Amino acid sequence: MLHLNRKQKNNQTDEELLDFYLKSHDLEIIGILYKRYAHLVYGVCLKYLKDRDDGKDAVMQIFEKIINELGEKEVKHFKSWIYVVARNYCLMQLRNKKYHQSTNIEPEDSESFFMESEIEMNHIDETILNTKTDKLKNCLDQLSSEQKRCVELFYLKEKCYKEIVAVTHFELKKVKSYIQNGKRNLKNCMEN
Repeated sequence: MLHLNRKQKNNQTDEELLDFYLKSHDLEIIGILYKRYAHLVYGVCLKYLKDRDDGKDAVMQIFEKIINELGEKEVKHFKSWIYVVARNYCLMQLRNKKYHQSTNIEPEDSESFFMESEIEMNHIDETILNTKTDKLKNCLDQLSSEQKRCVELFYLKEKCYKEIVAVTHFELKKVKSYIQNGKRNLKNCMEN
């Protein structure tokens, strides 16, 4: 299994890819996992950092970080593990930002307040994450085809309005409307 072509690698499960990476140290594996979960990591980063550029920077930092950590830690469920890594990274960024903005010294155990244990949170986060992901997919499917396409291009593919207009051939006003209405409809669906 040490020689797989790109198509074979793309068809592997996360666990198979992790096993292959540990044996081969083939960085293309990290690239495949990155493509699979960049949207998830970006969503976590955006939730905590509240800034698109900071979120994009964090995604790059997190995936650089996992290259080193994958060889050191035993990872059984990549999706939930990367979720915890992303969340902890963002919380540490917020902690460092807060620390630099204040003159107060934080207690020694503040790191344990901000960091979550992979062991404790792994299963819980995976269950919650899978439930929310399934619900989001279901809600996306309930949007009109135009809204769904524009929302996916804007939020998941991170395309700007101009790029979406070029791809879809919708007018700019329509693209903005589809995204705004799609976002509102998604929010309503997710809350129900």
